[in-house]
Amino acid sequence: MLSITKAALLLIGIGASNAWTSITSPRARTTTLRASAGVEFAKYEGLGNDFILVDDRDKLDPSLTPEESARLCDRNFCVGGDGVIFALKAPEGSEDDYDFTMRIYNSDGSEPEMCGNGIRCLAAFLRDLGEDASTYRINTLAGPIKPIMNEDGSITVDMGEPELVGPKVPTTLEPNGDGDSVVEQTLECNGKTWKVNAVSMGNPHCIIFVDDLENDIDFEKDGPALESNTDAFPAKINVEFVQVMSPSHLKMKVWERGAGPTLACGTGACALTVAAIRAGKIPRSGKEGTRVTLPGGDLFIEWREENNRVYMTGPADLSFKGTAQLK
Repeated sequence: MLSITKAALLLIGIGASNAWTSITSPRARTTTLRASAGVEFAKYEGLGNDFILVDDRDKLDPSLTPEESARLCDRNFCVGGDGVIFALKAPEGSEDDYDFTMRIYNSDGSEPEMCGNGIRCLAAFLRDLGEDASTYRINTLAGPIKPIMNEDGSITVDMGEPELVGPKVPTTLEPNGDGDSVVEQTLECNGKTWKVNAVSMGNPHCIIFVDDLENDIDFEKDGPALESNTDAFPAKINVEFVQVMSPSHLKMKVWERGAGPTLACGTGACALTVAAIRAGKIPRSGKEGTRVTLPGGDLFIEWREENNRVYMTGPADLSFKGTAQLK
């Protein structure tokens, strides 16, 4: 009887959509109309880190709210994804400095400053929309980012300089490295003692080196406990657990702030490479980069000594396109 009642209510709601809209708030009316029209999207993934891309090149702000974006990311009731990325026009008055703006909402509706895999997906999306260029100047909340389209189909992103000053990451952990940085600092969390490295690549990262990724951590408990430890990380934190496989190869698992476990994290791969070099775990690589193996595949990260900038190279591929109904 309950299921019949629910079905009847749904049918009544559909049949009387105009009446329903007229008695709701303006914001609800806007959402109802948007849901009725549908949301055109393209689904891209970078090493399994998957995103819903929306073409808002004629807008300065995202066409969807954080709440609507979270609904789109629901893997059971809608498209499914780790986040929604909006391709927006450059800020007014900054057209000479930027080609486009990137905004992203995580699957929980929160807004990160940047996403490494996401910006590769954005670059592929722009290419597929006909914005043919060898590089793009993207405005992000973390500052300017420049993806470069390679002939082999991969995308290299100039991720900028890492932020190593502890309070700017931000973390409240006592600096113990050069320039007020946090390197292998002790942190008590979830009943365990960790050696923590703090790096920001426009968004904050907590990097922890372990001997065995499978046996040394309780990923499903340690990850969220560290992410939400706002005493140590006031803006919350992305958490990377890292195993050193060789001087040129790192393996990691990531618990992303606002998204939980994902198959890949580009800014995390950059941050942990910097942390590994600073902690003396590996030497600085040459042009070939350090191989970082994530659950979804490999990224190659180079931290260049001559300009202190980090470069990330990896794939971004179209999965499918469609029109989604917001439920």
